[in-house]
Amino acid sequence: MSDPVPALVVDLLEWLGPQGKPYHEVMDAWRTSCPRLPVWETANEQGLIDHLPTPGARARIAVSDKGREFLAARGGADRTRAASSSPRGAALICVHERTRSW
Repeated sequence: MSDPVPALVVDLLEWLGPQGKPYHEVMDAWRTSCPRLPVWETANEQGLIDHLPTPGARARIAVSDKGREFLAARGGADRTRAASSSPRGAALICVHERTRSW
């Protein structure tokens, strides 16, 4: 079985879109305690996302320059798109979280 994390990282970056999203929204959609799906952690460790402080508001998360290069290498062009309300990766993570048996 192939590693799903790289594809989910692409989903995360595309979901963030060109404008980024508030930190709390990103955490609600993408945080997981599953050690097999470290999407958020991988994106952070690889420098694919930026944490942008916003004076008077909560921080925003956006695709970094390196993240845009990562997307371009996988899709031919900058594939960040307008944000959808339901990221594909988060659904997979939630299903995985509910189905693990330990």
